Amino acid sequence: MKSFVNINNKVKSFKKIITVDSDKSISIRSLIFASLSNGISKIKNLLESEDIFNTIASLKKLGVKIKKKKKIYFIYGVGINRFKYKEKLVIDAGNSGTLARLIFSILIKSPYKIKLIGDKSLSKRDFGRIITPLSKFGAKFYPKNKTTLPLMIKKFGNVKINKFSENKGSAQVKSAIMLAALHFENSTQIFARKSRNHTENFFKFLNIPIKIKKSKKFDNIKIKGVDKLKPFKYNVPSDISSSLFFIALTILTEKSELTIKNVNINFSRLGAIEILKKMGVKFIFKNKKIYNGEKISDIFVKTPKKIKSINCPSKINSRAIDEFLIIFLIAAKAKGTSFFKDLGELNQKESPRLKVGSNFLTMIGIKNYCTADSIKIIGNPNLQLNGNYIMKNFLKDHRVFMMSIIAALTLGGNWKIFDPESAKTSFPSFLKLIEKIGGNFQISKKL
Repeated sequence: MKSFVNINNKVKSFKKIITVDSDKSISIRSLIFASLSNGISKIKNLLESEDIFNTIASLKKLGVKIKKKKKIYFIYGVGINRFKYKEKLVIDAGNSGTLARLIFSILIKSPYKIKLIGDKSLSKRDFGRIITPLSKFGAKFYPKNKTTLPLMIKKFGNVKINKFSENKGSAQVKSAIMLAALHFENSTQIFARKSRNHTENFFKFLNIPIKIKKSKKFDNIKIKGVDKLKPFKYNVPSDISSSLFFIALTILTEKSELTIKNVNINFSRLGAIEILKKMGVKFIFKNKKIYNGEKISDIFVKTPKKIKSINCPSKINSRAIDEFLIIFLIAAKAKGTSFFKDLGELNQKESPRLKVGSNFLTMIGIKNYCTADSIKIIGNPNLQLNGNYIMKNFLKDHRVFMMSIIAALTLGGNWKIFDPESAKTSFPSFLKLIEKIGGNFQISKKL
């Protein structure tokens, strides 16, 4: 029996103040760093989504005690390279690429083979991008020459190289190298294309030796391994990626205003905001503050008078990689032709999002021209739908599901959107907040 969301009415104009769920990237990293610390760390406002629960379950399998008391998570860290587990251990990363890639890096010195598995979507994704650098740290992966899950890792030899290049702008790959480097006394140098810097911020927050020289496109990062990490306290801010769905809902709904409270506005995550500004959307940031290296603010947005098309500079891509689906939807209502290039990395996500996005636009009557790494979108400011639309078979990609909900609530038509449980991966309160905004839907089941 499959469940789906029925939507038959557009959302009406609104003026609301909301708080979205906590930052997924920071939640996963905070748990991993806490498990590597020596002592008890306390994390408030941890995202309680499937990816986080899979992270907690995985760390518990490695001997890390984790308890929740009065909305605070207590993580009893075991220290670097001091996990306790038995042979033939199997860890299930579920749908989380971040968890899968980072947990391999903290098992870099495992004396036993540890098997990592994932769901159908994660099992299609490329792990060759971390196998190569982690192998240079002395790890061995099994089966040989396989680059998709399931995979096993075990310590094989000593560090062969301490200089790495990361050319794709993948924060997951960069973070995997950084976490692996923690386990070795010698210095490690990473020449990395700019991407999210939450891991670097944690290094600074925890006083782990790190030096960063920045250029326009790349960061030269030097780090040195440590023996111990002090436990810490952390309060996770709200997620900018989750916020973008409600920002899009506001942009595409006439005469609407929205304030989102306490959002992480780290520069490496603000690419979508920068793109939308170029498209004519105005934002106001209120109550700004800095917390442990992360910038936090309330975000105010209202419906723009018009949406402009954009020739998107590819230098922004890495700072907006999770938001492009919703940007494509907004571009569908822009006046003129929008062009986005160098987006091959989109197809390394939970689903091949560039292809999925193109197919979605075609379904709603928006002409577009898609290649392996680019898309041209012919916008229609007067786009209004009145047909029947079904969204399914998208590998339960949470961002595809949520983008489809926003489209249904703003463009009209009669919609059946399958797999509502997929939102639990990153944004469990998504549908509740849709109701708070005034969106009407019904959840049904089909045999």
